[in-house]
Amino acid sequence: MLEPELKALVHHNVTNSLNEDVRSGDLTAQLLPAAQISSAQVITRQQGVLCGTPWFDECFRLLDPGCKIDWQVRDGDPITPGQTLCTVTGHARALLTAERCALNLLQTLSATATRTRRYVDAVAGINVRIMDTRKTLPGLRQAQKYAVRTGGGNNQRIGLFDGILIKENHIAAAGGIRAVLVQAFHLAKPGISVQIEVENLAQLDEALDAGAKLVLLDNFDLDNLRAAVQRTGKRAELEASGGITLDNLREVALTGVDRISIGTLTKDVESLDLSMRFKT
Repeated sequence: MLEPELKALVHHNVTNSLNEDVRSGDLTAQLLPAAQISSAQVITRQQGVLCGTPWFDECFRLLDPGCKIDWQVRDGDPITPGQTLCTVTGHARALLTAERCALNLLQTLSATATRTRRYVDAVAGINVRIMDTRKTLPGLRQAQKYAVRTGGGNNQRIGLFDGILIKENHIAAAGGIRAVLVQAFHLAKPGISVQIEVENLAQLDEALDAGAKLVLLDNFDLDNLRAAVQRTGKRAELEASGGITLDNLREVALTGVDRISIGTLTKDVESLDLSMRFKT
């Protein structure tokens, strides 16, 4: 059962997707008899992690409320090439009209979950969290953040409205690290996080002295990450970001940082290769 907020998000995403594709009607689907009932299977040609079944289901049920969708796997499950993921049965016109939007959403969110799982698996056994960013596909931010969670990652703020992240330009405009943190702590209401980005160890020291509890270490090399962890002790959470790939991820994690944020989880996804084949 979906939470109300997630259910509303799914409906919003799907409605927008169908409106973009269908508009006044699916001209090609009208080639089929209106009463024809058909079944189709969705298969994967690639290995990955499934994600996005609520979005997929909504695409078909908005067009045919009586359609039946029988899933053989659930969000978060591993999938392998050639595997049948589900069978959809309903009015043939509705199945054909919903097909592209449903697959677009399913394969995009599965790609995000798959990429996230790779990063999470790469740091298995290390006490570090893999975090997402705001570098998401337009209109699909919360959906992709759901996919990150499905892949085992963690979400940061949803947008500019629910957390404070102080970057270089904020610091310069406010008159320095201490000055901007004083303003941020005053502005932040309970439950709103305050994070500051620093570019070197001197800035880290200044941020810690000003009371920072969450610090983003921007493009620190491994030696400076280790030094930052040692200097900080347990006074603040440290997050590494910038220039991090699967090749160097585990080394970064072993420096002792608490979190690693990865923009590529959501911005560089390559959709999984899924297809829908009619049976009858």
